[in-house]
Amino acid sequence: MKKKIAIINQRYGKEVNGGSEVYTRLIAEHLSEYYDIEILTTTALNYDTWENYYPEGITIENGISVRRFRVNTMRRMKYFRIVNKLIRMLPYKVKVLEEWWAKEQGPLCLDFLSYLEIHQKDYDIFIFVTYLYYLTLKGLPKVAERSILIPTAHDEPFLYFKIYAPIFKNVKAMIFLTEEEKDLIHRTFHNQEIKHEVIGIGIDSPEKIEKEKFLDKYGLEEFSYILYVGRVDVGKNCDEMFEYFSRYKEETKSDLKLLIMGKAQMEIPKDKEIYYLGFVSEEEKYAGIKGAKLLWLPSAYESLSIAVLEAMSLGTPVLVNGNCEVLKGHCEKSKGGLYYTDYKTFKTQLQEISLNDKKRNLLSENGKRYIKENYTWENAIEKYRNLIEEVS
Repeated sequence: MKKKIAIINQRYGKEVNGGSEVYTRLIAEHLSEYYDIEILTTTALNYDTWENYYPEGITIENGISVRRFRVNTMRRMKYFRIVNKLIRMLPYKVKVLEEWWAKEQGPLCLDFLSYLEIHQKDYDIFIFVTYLYYLTLKGLPKVAERSILIPTAHDEPFLYFKIYAPIFKNVKAMIFLTEEEKDLIHRTFHNQEIKHEVIGIGIDSPEKIEKEKFLDKYGLEEFSYILYVGRVDVGKNCDEMFEYFSRYKEETKSDLKLLIMGKAQMEIPKDKEIYYLGFVSEEEKYAGIKGAKLLWLPSAYESLSIAVLEAMSLGTPVLVNGNCEVLKGHCEKSKGGLYYTDYKTFKTQLQEISLNDKKRNLLSENGKRYIKENYTWENAIEKYRNLIEEVS
């Protein structure tokens, strides 16, 4: 009889746009061959409001059982901004203020917490993905002895809140997505004695990619654009991305265009050289990556970045924010991309990739080799199974 495993994430579904949520879906589907997997999540589609979208209860999605719980309170952005401001102003964080922040951030889902208390013996293992949200903060302590935490953490102010320390110190085991994330957590919480493993992800690039069809649809030529894939948000440094792109175009008179794929959470500048495609299919995403001069990720806070790994797997070089240790690490270890720390280095590195074909081809080959050697599902799932068996 297969062990029953609950995987907990704040959102779940093929329509959900988010790194940890996509990671959760991929891991669930690959582990389902060996375990009885059930997703415990909310009915929310969007994290900015937590508005209930999916029906409550159980559905089967791509062979996976998904149990959704209704969100009790929508995110109140007015109060969230107030508490965020107070948090920034006070040099010493007060626990009650941190608790208020966590509640306002949400998603507040009381039925999930009740279900966990009543039905915890129905599951052999609980895997919590992402430390930051209410489901992990309040749910993990209830089942700590049979829990695995995948923090998806990066060096952000919230990581140092006192309310999070107990989940990092009392969990049974942890899975880190990169060595850089592991070092950050151990340095912050001094919890090296807790069972842990660094497990990335498998990258399965499609064999057939209809690049020409994509280029024709949007009136583009191969390598005529740079591409951003992900949530379009100030929190992802997209405001800086637009600023750098505009400045670069003005200074160099380059004919490069900027393509944006993903849900917009901020205003996108009105510019005929910026193509906003919105939320696209997997087929269009891969075709867009394959036809791009490079993939650009300006975010300073990433714990893995599936988009960067997918680009490397397809031989598309990446240009990333070097202030993010994880992204910088991908570039240094793979030699399949370049990183920048300010506009001056951004301009230099972009020209190095876009104007030097020999350099671009070298980055392309190095990136493909890096993925083949380090990001296979066979390796990732074997590590998962070993850790699950140890914990159970």
